Amino acid sequence: MSKNTNEKHFESTLFGHPIGLYILFFTEMWERFSYYGMRALLVLYMTTETIGDARGPGLGWTSQEALALYGWYTMLVYVMSIPGGMIADKLLGQKKTVLFGAVILCIGHGVLVLTDTWAFYTGLGLVILGVGLLKPNISTMVGGLYPQGDIRRDKGFSIFYIGINTGSLLATMVIGFVVAQWGWHAGFGLAGIAMVLGLIVYVWGQKYLTHVGNLEIHKSNTVDQSSYGLLFKNLLKSKNQMFITVILSVVSAFGWYSLGWGFGLLFFFLTIIAALMMMIYKELNSQLDKDRFLVLLLSFIMVIIFWGAYEQAGGLMNLYADTKTDRMLLGMQIPTVMFQSLNAGFIILFAAAVASYWAKRKLKGGEASSIFKMAVGIVIMGFGFLFMVFAAMQFEKSGSSSMLWLVMAYLFHTIGELCISPVALSFITKLSPVKYASLMMGVYFAATGLGNKVAGIIGESASSLGEFSVFLGIFLFTIVIGVLFVLILKPLKRLTHGAEDNEK
Repeated sequence: MSKNTNEKHFESTLFGHPIGLYILFFTEMWERFSYYGMRALLVLYMTTETIGDARGPGLGWTSQEALALYGWYTMLVYVMSIPGGMIADKLLGQKKTVLFGAVILCIGHGVLVLTDTWAFYTGLGLVILGVGLLKPNISTMVGGLYPQGDIRRDKGFSIFYIGINTGSLLATMVIGFVVAQWGWHAGFGLAGIAMVLGLIVYVWGQKYLTHVGNLEIHKSNTVDQSSYGLLFKNLLKSKNQMFITVILSVVSAFGWYSLGWGFGLLFFFLTIIAALMMMIYKELNSQLDKDRFLVLLLSFIMVIIFWGAYEQAGGLMNLYADTKTDRMLLGMQIPTVMFQSLNAGFIILFAAAVASYWAKRKLKGGEASSIFKMAVGIVIMGFGFLFMVFAAMQFEKSGSSSMLWLVMAYLFHTIGELCISPVALSFITKLSPVKYASLMMGVYFAATGLGNKVAGIIGESASSLGEFSVFLGIFLFTIVIGVLFVLILKPLKRLTHGAEDNEK
């Protein structure tokens, strides 16, 4: 493609944003339709009895077993973003990696239509692989649509985020009725059809994405495919980093012995990623880049904590809505799955307003740094669990709780999410070293995945501790963490060296 044509696509805008944003918007919308549609069904399908249910046979698992697999699945979906980012950075580029991920997702959802047990596990495995390839790289491509210092970047990610949640809203509104009418596997099939639509949109819109997501070629006209290998080779020569890696490996071995092979493999994987992060930090040339990289890693702590609490939506809160909430409205019982649509609906209603609020606050000189927004988001989301505390108290008194508590909880969770999730996506594209952009987006999604696993562990504990204790504990812990990050805001901002000061 000629330079002039490339510039034309780069400059072409719709509603003030690059046209490529809307191609990625609709691709991600249908991908999220498929993912959230299946996520809404997963725990309910696993806990449904093998006979006697109008929706067809389920797996007949206990709640604890279902929440355990839910935690592993939702974690692995995002942890796979790390190898997905590596593949994009060093082998394929983001654009091709997204394409391969979309194709694998179509196959995975197709397999889930089958009723055999092997198909259930195989389909989940393919979905994990497909999301790992697609998710971090399509988000990185959104950042690549905007030049450095462009204030539209945060708004662009908010628009992109609306696409994510439009897919979620459509899925959770429709799939519940499809399952009620035609059974569980019809719902899985509908998710697959949505993913095919996303693939079609992405392939059709390639002409608007010519300038982003390409594999970076160095001046020697070769691709640097060995940098990760060199980083690990240099690890052997770095005494401090090697010592920490050995200690973490010993901890991983102990985890394997005491907690089982699943956690053992997870700990070893995290040890490898920790070693990689240490070597990237050491490789960075300037103190500015090192400081920004450090802040980025610290921000992932907030990400893990936020999603560890937030992802109760698909697990514990989903089961709570199904078994302990009065779902009658105007003489009709609301399907449990439809409560999952509240979050997506609230995001579509409030995303633009929240983004505009922060933009206006920044232009007026108010505190609107990404770290501050993320800390505030954790606090707001935490207050959502206060409503779940009230729900648990009402259930203990009367044997049922009002759906209003769930609605208010999801509202606060949504406002908190809008303060942290699209902001974090944009923040990563601002602070990441360019050559490791996709990898760092992958690490972000891996942090999200770890939060999902934490959510599953917390949900499992409800069987012994009770919902009241779990909801109250989440409320108190998230408030403390959010306030703590606000208190250390100034030193963290200094370490960013004004990365967000000159946006206009």
